[in-house]
Amino acid sequence: MCSIMGWCSPSADRALFEEGFAQTVSRGPDCSRIIGNDNGILGFHRLAIMGLTPEGMQPFSLDGDLAVCNGELYGFQALREKLRGRYTFASDSDCELILPLWREYGTDMFSLLDAEFACIIYDSTNGEFIAARDPIGIRPLYYGYDSKGAIVFASEPKNLTPICSQIMPFPPGCYYRDGFFVRYCDIASPGTVSQDDVETACRNIREKLIAGVEKRLVSDARVGFLLSGGLDSSLVCAIAAKASREPIRTFAIGMDVDAIDLKYAREAADFIGSDHTEVIISKDDVLRALEEVVHLLGTYDITTIRASIGMYLVCKAIHEQTDIRVLLTGEISDELFGYKYTDFAPDDAAFQQEAEKRIRELHMYDVLRADRCISVNSLEARVPFGDLDFVRYVMALDPAIKRNVYGKGKYLLRHAFEGDYLPDTILWREKAAFSDAVGHSMVDDLKAYAEKYYTDAEFETRRARYSHAQPFTKESLLYRELFEKYYPGQSRMVTDFWMPNRDWEGCDVNDPSARVLSNYGDSGK
Repeated sequence: MCSIMGWCSPSADRALFEEGFAQTVSRGPDCSRIIGNDNGILGFHRLAIMGLTPEGMQPFSLDGDLAVCNGELYGFQALREKLRGRYTFASDSDCELILPLWREYGTDMFSLLDAEFACIIYDSTNGEFIAARDPIGIRPLYYGYDSKGAIVFASEPKNLTPICSQIMPFPPGCYYRDGFFVRYCDIASPGTVSQDDVETACRNIREKLIAGVEKRLVSDARVGFLLSGGLDSSLVCAIAAKASREPIRTFAIGMDVDAIDLKYAREAADFIGSDHTEVIISKDDVLRALEEVVHLLGTYDITTIRASIGMYLVCKAIHEQTDIRVLLTGEISDELFGYKYTDFAPDDAAFQQEAEKRIRELHMYDVLRADRCISVNSLEARVPFGDLDFVRYVMALDPAIKRNVYGKGKYLLRHAFEGDYLPDTILWREKAAFSDAVGHSMVDDLKAYAEKYYTDAEFETRRARYSHAQPFTKESLLYRELFEKYYPGQSRMVTDFWMPNRDWEGCDVNDPSARVLSNYGDSGK
């Protein structure tokens, strides 16, 4: 994944910088470098994925300019050829293009990139720092201010806790320059509505998702796949299997007592012919991992923490037992095509508004989960459903054809891949949340643990300490107190608890799991 950090001040404290930056060395264990000048400090922890030679190490420099970038620039080879006549490249790293692109386009470069990235640039001509983040926020970036008011950027909030009193996520689709955040792309807002009919939409969905997966298979390091057995991850794996000369490697995780997903993951793996590995976990594994998961995530959100435990543990096994460096995952499909609860949307406009809200907040929830669980285990996450061309297209589709008016959620995505990609039992399987499908017992064990942790009186007294995102169950209080242990006073890094839209009839529930909704149906089977 890599980790970046920049303290944009002539009075930056090198020792304090090193203390904060050391907190994320697991994101980039291959090599570390810190460079300072008269205007500030930049740091980089490297996880070598593209251009594995030492020449690919950052910060990159160009006539006094400096850059650090945690990212993947898709199609960078063609870009490099266009620039080669005017610039000399020392490595095969995609991120080496950042400074030449900056020289050519300035801040316009950010909207030109087909990439998931977070970067910090030092422009020596003006003696200024510029930072930017991809439109969805797939790559993490946070900021805060030091005691003298200078801005500090870093990949994770834990980098900034020794330096900044208040830490906030860098807004996706924005760049920072001259003291201001400027939005260069609001990918959640389609502008115009596509008039494509269902069959045209499905054909385009299929073609664009295939392209999104195939471009993410390009890597100088070994690639693997998380396969839950649900629709989204199974489609990513099926597309990759068709594009690969050798069997792909897939990984699934489940509880030792009631792992719903494992049988479906095995069925999908058998169908696509993957080299499949199962990781089995117990109640003790889950409870032992809980505090570490909250620490690595930097959130108190219930559904994020539940889903992260299984993801963290499967990625830990992959890191310890294989030489894989890159993992493709199935995140971002729900936000585009709908959750179980969006079946309750009262009309087309409400469905679209909810999708736009979820896309804008992704960086605080599912995308955060995928990044942290994977990167803390020295792996890189790639998210095909977050392909910019794919997201733009699906968000622009008329919500009248995206809503569940077919008796089956995510109908467009399912219909788009009818044929020989997956067996019908997987393609048309009802949606089950990852945290539930790892095993209903996992969520039940966490809730039971929290119930025993507090008396009713303790719960009421201790939850009253928090005015922002106030805990509303014992489980949410437990997570909040663990969060405060590592990130005291930083709750506003997350907007609130991820919950179904409680304003909709049928969604006024007290738990984020789809299990509590009336339309859960066969999802848990």
